[in-house]
Amino acid sequence: MSDTFITCTDLSFSWPDDTPVFQELSFTVGAGRTGLVAPNGAGKSTLLKLIAGEYRPSAGSVSVAGVLGHLPQSLPFLGELTVAEVLGIAPVIAAIDAVESGDASEEHFAIIGNDWDVEERTRAELDRLGLTGLELDRRLSTLSGGQVVSIGLAAQLLKRPDVLLLDEPTNNLDLDARRALYGVLEEWTGCLLLVSHDRALLDRMDRIAELDRGELRFFGGNFTEYTDALRAARAVAEKNVRNAEQDVKREKREMQQARERAARRAGTAARNIKSAGLPKIVAGKLKRDAQQSAGKADGVHSARVGDAKARLDEASRAVRDEQSIALELPETNVPAGRTVFLGEGIVVRDLFAGDGVDLVIRGPERIALTGANGTGKSTLLRVVNGELIPERGTVTSADGRVAYLSQRLDLLDLDSTVLESLTAAAPAMPQSRRMNVLARFLFKGQRIHLPIRALSGGERLRATLACVLYAEPAPHLLLLDEPTNNLDLVSVGQLESALAAYEGAFVVVSHDERFLAEIKIDRWLRLERGRLLAGGPPVTDRG
Repeated sequence: MSDTFITCTDLSFSWPDDTPVFQELSFTVGAGRTGLVAPNGAGKSTLLKLIAGEYRPSAGSVSVAGVLGHLPQSLPFLGELTVAEVLGIAPVIAAIDAVESGDASEEHFAIIGNDWDVEERTRAELDRLGLTGLELDRRLSTLSGGQVVSIGLAAQLLKRPDVLLLDEPTNNLDLDARRALYGVLEEWTGCLLLVSHDRALLDRMDRIAELDRGELRFFGGNFTEYTDALRAARAVAEKNVRNAEQDVKREKREMQQARERAARRAGTAARNIKSAGLPKIVAGKLKRDAQQSAGKADGVHSARVGDAKARLDEASRAVRDEQSIALELPETNVPAGRTVFLGEGIVVRDLFAGDGVDLVIRGPERIALTGANGTGKSTLLRVVNGELIPERGTVTSADGRVAYLSQRLDLLDLDSTVLESLTAAAPAMPQSRRMNVLARFLFKGQRIHLPIRALSGGERLRATLACVLYAEPAPHLLLLDEPTNNLDLVSVGQLESALAAYEGAFVVVSHDERFLAEIKIDRWLRLERGRLLAGGPPVTDRG
């Protein structure tokens, strides 16, 4: 087999309303692990679906060498399906059971083929993905979202694919499941093309493919090496812009000086001609020659200015807009030692064991709440928020606003504009300051009048952050539930910037180790078997 597994040639694709996604895109992907990165909406998932054959290109071609496996971001599984049915092994297991019961029908042998060991292989694959002991007849409706994702991946791996396409495979996975996935992919020997915002996973890639303005560019090395390369390229590009700006200024200055010299020479020549008493025809020719000479010199300098401006435009295009946000949020400050929340003996259904859990939040603490899926992390946040009354125990909250930021980003009215949303959150804020705040969150010009429902995921995050962090009164306790799910890497960076400026207390539920490292957590708590335990940051071997 060739070293090239995926080949796209002059690939073009548009949506039914003729909005173009790709135009004449050509690239190849070989063996190894390739991470595909781009902002939300750039077409990453669409590209995977074109490679998988789920979408048809409007022009160009896609070819895949070998068996293909594809795990989409949204899994099309019904809750009543069993694990064996999702894995695609139910007919084979049924045929093996029939043969072992004495039914030697040729039909059963045709279904089984060479898959007599299918159950053993399946158990081994499920074990590798952290699903040890999972019954094959279990219904999907009884499993967590993370378990369903792992089963979907196991179904693709059981195909023994040569090419594996994965779209955000760590969404909904808890920390243990993520680590199991990392281990499986580190052993991968075929062709892997992976879309993810999980930086710890991207740091396990052999190369990074960047989809930018309809072009795909490849960078050798993992995500950290890719970002280092971008940073170095940006520094060079910014230096080129500064040099080009100086060139434009110098050429303009020299052109002005040349014009002034030509004007002085013309004046001097006119006086000399007049004093010399030359015939008019001779004087006229000398004057025309001087004008032509000055015009040629001016044209040369104008061309040099034009060339310098062209170099400046080219250098400016090479500088990437990092779309960073810089904030100051002194109104969110909480004095050290002040008790923001006190919960004692909290019991909700059967989630919290024995006498319940105790939680105290003091001062501007930054708390990470971790634990496996289904242990009650989101439930505990709802108790802290006052949305859920515990069945037993006492809850006391200090004066001061509590803000809850869910992964659904559903705080804002979808039909309100960005400006209307901030006005509702901060009615006493002067209009000029509102405009300044929205500009800091990268909403400028007509974009402040867009309805929330028309925003991309990253834009909706920025609008929600603006309304939460600048609300009146300012929040002194911020609750975040898996805030990085479904965000692109630029948006995750913007969230990290906002939290760096926030001076109050927050509790964040997240399985994203890199994100937790960036936001400088003070205290780690883990929910395990119904108990809230003190802990520390997770220990990882890479990234």
